[in-house]
Amino acid sequence: MIEDKDITISQAQKLVDEWINTVGVRYFNELTNTAILMEEVGELARIMARKYGEQSFKASEEGKDMADEMADVLWVLICLANQTGVDLTEALKKNFEKKNIRDKDRHKQNNKLK
Repeated sequence: MIEDKDITISQAQKLVDEWINTVGVRYFNELTNTAILMEEVGELARIMARKYGEQSFKASEEGKDMADEMADVLWVLICLANQTGVDLTEALKKNFEKKNIRDKDRHKQNNKLK
């Protein structure tokens, strides 16, 4: 389905929309997708806690794929952006601008990071 090695954010939004409207039939409503997003973030958090934190994996969790869970989070976030009219490329650009102004010296001056 996807031949390009690299996918832009804009392309990802279009590809998800095409998939939803063909294979997926339609988008779940925004509230359902928000709940699904929280579920997917929780699944990622579980892997992070076991891989990098102090918890150990349960036998049923062995082989869980962190990259796949991150992709699930991204997928649902893209769904929410599509159905609420958010252009994630523009949003990310604006977010960088905001951080470059707000945090220009903040992290450099944080003694906790030294």
